[in-house]
Amino acid sequence: MSDLTFCQGPVCHTYTTQDRLKGMKGSKTYQTRRRSNLLFNEFCSMQCYNDWFRMFGNRAIDHFGRLTEPKKLTEENAWQKTYDWNSNHDMIYVYRNGITKEQRPLTEAQYNDTSYTLNERG
Repeated sequence: MSDLTFCQGPVCHTYTTQDRLKGMKGSKTYQTRRRSNLLFNEFCSMQCYNDWFRMFGNRAIDHFGRLTEPKKLTEENAWQKTYDWNSNHDMIYVYRNGITKEQRPLTEAQYNDTSYTLNERG
């Protein structure tokens, strides 16, 4: 049997659904849901996710770093690994610049290597 995990919604137990109602007749209570497959690995529903974000979202963003200025995609950092298909239905791998649309060929090994980066021209 798979492991069951509790929903992390702060008020999950207050929603009156039949699957949250637990206990013997005469002493039933509504309880936080337990699931083997949760939304975003933590929540039983979007309602519980939204409850959590309303309650803790600002603290989480402040903890991990709130943006104070816009991020910018420039020609230098717009390179992304991607693939396409040629006329023989073979996969071809390339680095593509999202701004200039320039493409540079990659091998399959380079494409699959998560630490491989594009060598900039000198």
